[in-house]
Amino acid sequence: MLDPETQKNLIARGREFMKHFSETPYDAFESDQDRKLPQPPLVKAPMRVKALTLPRKFEDLDLRQNLFTLLIERKSSRVYTQEPISLLELSFLLWATQGILDVRGRAYATLRTVPSGGARHAFETYLIVQHTKGLEPGAYHYLPMRHQLEFLHPVEDLPSAVTNSLMGQSWAAKASVIFYWSFVPYRCEWRYGIWAHRPALIDAGHVGQNLYLACTALGLGTCAIAAFDTALCDALFGLDGEEEFIVYTSAVGTISAANQKFEKVFYQFVEDEGL
Repeated sequence: MLDPETQKNLIARGREFMKHFSETPYDAFESDQDRKLPQPPLVKAPMRVKALTLPRKFEDLDLRQNLFTLLIERKSSRVYTQEPISLLELSFLLWATQGILDVRGRAYATLRTVPSGGARHAFETYLIVQHTKGLEPGAYHYLPMRHQLEFLHPVEDLPSAVTNSLMGQSWAAKASVIFYWSFVPYRCEWRYGIWAHRPALIDAGHVGQNLYLACTALGLGTCAIAAFDTALCDALFGLDGEEEFIVYTSAVGTISAANQKFEKVFYQFVEDEGL
């Protein structure tokens, strides 16, 4: 956790930035794209030599396909049975959240299963896998252009590593897999400059909502997590914390109707405090 003085300084800097942002006329702004500077890569290069090609026979999945039902049943789930999910299920979740449908131009933009301002798609997907059939537990990176998964390294004491990275939220350590999304700022900044944070914030919501809907369609549970230790998360996947850093996480696991009654425990404070 940040100490109070550091938090105060960060808030002050944020307010100063927003003041500058609100006072800067858009027509006076010239982006790196306007300057004809080289466009950043659409995706991160592979981090390892070998990668596993993921299965794509999604028609073999027993998916709930009624949109109204998916929207009604979408919810956060924090109690998991710790059963493994299938590799095809994980493949579907990765495709649903960052899958590439087409490429515009030679390498100008990707069209994906989620929208993105200016089709910049500034996120990378990392995973901590615990219970997935056919995968060794550890840290992974998704390659959307190839729909492949590369194994980065094993993680010692996975439950503790997950709990610590998520600010002590030990319930997440029982998930089958934990998604960690990183942000590559210059992918947005190349086009939007000081306005890059606007589409980035919105785009993160698109990705998270698609994970919720895809999990609901599969009968899995998920819960998006905003409380995490950025430095520990970055270290898990070897990120530099400046040109790329973790901005969003979500746990995914198997659920049962019997266990859902325990979800009420997370909101017991509402009754205890009369809120």
